[in-house]
Amino acid sequence: MSGARDQVGVVVGVDGSPASLAAVEWAARDAEMRNVPLSVVHVVAPIVAGTPSWSEVPIPPDYSQRQEEEALQIIGEAHRIAIDAAPGNAEAISAEILHAQPVPAMVELSNHALMIVVGCRGQGAVEQALLGSISAGIAHHAHCPVAVIHQHQTGASPSPDAPVVVGIDGSPASEQATGIAFDEASRRGVGLVALHAWSDMGPIGVAPIGWAPIEWRNIKDAEEEVLAERLSGWQERYPDVSVERIVVCDQPGLRLLEHAAKAQLVVLGSHGRGGFAGMLLGSVCAAVVHNAGIPVIIARTTA
Repeated sequence: MSGARDQVGVVVGVDGSPASLAAVEWAARDAEMRNVPLSVVHVVAPIVAGTPSWSEVPIPPDYSQRQEEEALQIIGEAHRIAIDAAPGNAEAISAEILHAQPVPAMVELSNHALMIVVGCRGQGAVEQALLGSISAGIAHHAHCPVAVIHQHQTGASPSPDAPVVVGIDGSPASEQATGIAFDEASRRGVGLVALHAWSDMGPIGVAPIGWAPIEWRNIKDAEEEVLAERLSGWQERYPDVSVERIVVCDQPGLRLLEHAAKAQLVVLGSHGRGGFAGMLLGSVCAAVVHNAGIPVIIARTTA
């Protein structure tokens, strides 16, 4: 398999799990829409002698050979899936096996990628958690947007005419998410649902002494103006994208999931306003990634 680390394009990590194979298919189609290369990567973690998991377990003499054979099988299957999903971009699809720790290896690749794509759950007990440990590590440390893909479910595929949903809260990551969402909606030829929940943020600060209650209608009008301002520049850049603006006074995660049920893609910032650097993902982002059931792109900003 040929390497593609010097190419700037979409990179998808695969480990043989159903979710990672779904990620390969999605990444191939997204790369084809962008007309950029796709790098399919399988990372094999080396065995370090003396580590707790292996210190008392004898390593079979042919373990390395079996590991390499399994890696070739995984990357071969993933490569075929990618070509079948995007035959028009077949010449720009490459596959590679890396021998390294998975998260650092994928993070390093993110320095030169337009997007990293991973499955929501990988192989193994820990990876079968709501968001696998490797997927979460990549989403937290990557230097480019990360798309998290769920395993295909029978009858659950969204319509190709379904909109893209973006959560907007005014944070730097949210601004990047808005740009990604417009671009993805434009390439797919679908509309965009821009949801702004002001209950957790907004231009309304601490109420001054003597402040009187304001009617929801007045607050909603003010927040709709804020949302319109945040969208105006992007709408000028993407005039082909029709936008549905939604302003709510509610927990954003619940409303985003509500609209995700009728969408094909959700785009969010990794941390919203009030998030802090020690979190793997912001609470809203994590809730949507875990429960949306459709692809979620996480926009990242440099610290």
